[in-house]
Amino acid sequence: MLTSLGDISIHQVIEFLGTFAFAISGIRHAAAKNFDWFGGYVCGIAVAIGGGTIRDVMLGTTPFWMTSPFYMLCTALALLFVVTFAKHIEPLKNAWFVFDTLGLALFTIAGIQKSIIMGQPYWVAIIMGCITGAAGGVIRDVLLNNEPVIFRKEIYAMASLMGGLAYWITMYLDNSIELSVIVSFSITCLIRFLAVRYHLSLPKLKGLIAEE
Repeated sequence: MLTSLGDISIHQVIEFLGTFAFAISGIRHAAAKNFDWFGGYVCGIAVAIGGGTIRDVMLGTTPFWMTSPFYMLCTALALLFVVTFAKHIEPLKNAWFVFDTLGLALFTIAGIQKSIIMGQPYWVAIIMGCITGAAGGVIRDVLLNNEPVIFRKEIYAMASLMGGLAYWITMYLDNSIELSVIVSFSITCLIRFLAVRYHLSLPKLKGLIAEE
């Protein structure tokens, strides 16, 4: 059972924050392609709900964004945020990258918790956490005709998987949900930040087999 604040659970708070962060990331990428406001909103929606929708369909439950209009409103607020503050944030190096990383970490946790609520084992929950965190970015890149982020040089989906493993290990050691959330969030963000800062990547398949 998730800890609640009034009628709002920690899981819902994490999903709301993740939606806002990922929507900002999607809208920012759309702006770089000179999309109009509606196009930016659609791209923000795709990033914010894409991974969670795939997760919920695989778990056989109603997609999370269909249970409340808040997620649509949250993306609208993200659009307003970008329109209002983009000129102030743009000069800050890596500011937009931070929003994408925060969304990845938050949605990884949300995916894990949703899967556990649905009675799935932890190994499934970790996979669902990765899908929730990384799939939205893939959908965004497909819409924008970019190379999907999980195929780029720096570690992305692997950071989500490591964050999921950190969540499971922390819970296995009989720690609180709050501590598990903090540890998972920190590990995912740390790996992603270090990967980009030091250009860390997994070994490439190139050269393992002869080209056809």
